Amino acid sequence: MYLTMNRFKVKPGQEAAFEAIWRSRDSYLPQVPGFVSFHLMKGASSHSHTLYASHTLWQSAADFTAWTKSEAFRAAHRGAGSHGDIYAGHPELELFASVQEITA
Repeated sequence: MYLTMNRFKVKPGQEAAFEAIWRSRDSYLPQVPGFVSFHLMKGASSHSHTLYASHTLWQSAADFTAWTKSEAFRAAHRGAGSHGDIYAGHPELELFASVQEITA
């Protein structure tokens, strides 16, 4: 398994707008080979921002890389830069390879 995580710092008062953007967008992920799951998580708030993280689980790093080079990726991210006013900084991408798995 391969986990990709983006961290977003959202300006105070912009949380509803940020969540609405994510809920209304077409991610195209369910049709992408190797895609397993996606979660958008809301974290703690401070005087400067509210922390969010998107987690996408893939079968492999190769599947993730193929998606980033696909038309589905371009379509899902079209217009993403047009909402820069709601962010307190740039998103931070983090990539993780699985070293252990425990399931229910």
